[in-house]
Amino acid sequence: MKLLLDEMYGPVIAEQLRVRGHDAVSIHEESHRRLEGAPDVEVFELARAEGRLLVTENAADFPRIEAAALARGEQHAGIIYTTNRQFPRGEPAAIGRLVRALDALTRAQAVPESASVFLQPAE
Repeated sequence: MKLLLDEMYGPVIAEQLRVRGHDAVSIHEESHRRLEGAPDVEVFELARAEGRLLVTENAADFPRIEAAALARGEQHAGIIYTTNRQFPRGEPAAIGRLVRALDALTRAQAVPESASVFLQPAE
């Protein structure tokens, strides 16, 4: 499964996922930096065009964008929602927990096409 990490995540998370064998990119990396500060619909559309699961905390905007795409008959790879409460960005240990949880979820292929899931910490 291919992942696109939204801009609230540092590139170190994508790097750690690649070490684990995943095709993961961050909006903050050179290849996708054009998305920094871009409207959410552009982020969603690029993730969709590249066949990437979108990883984001933005549960306020992306459900509306996803619903509009599905209403047009446009499928997507999926959305993985996280929360700053479960994986606090200011806490160094949260990076490892987030990487382990994303690794476990994607290895289990637990995100069906055009579905959204809320990420839980890995056991």
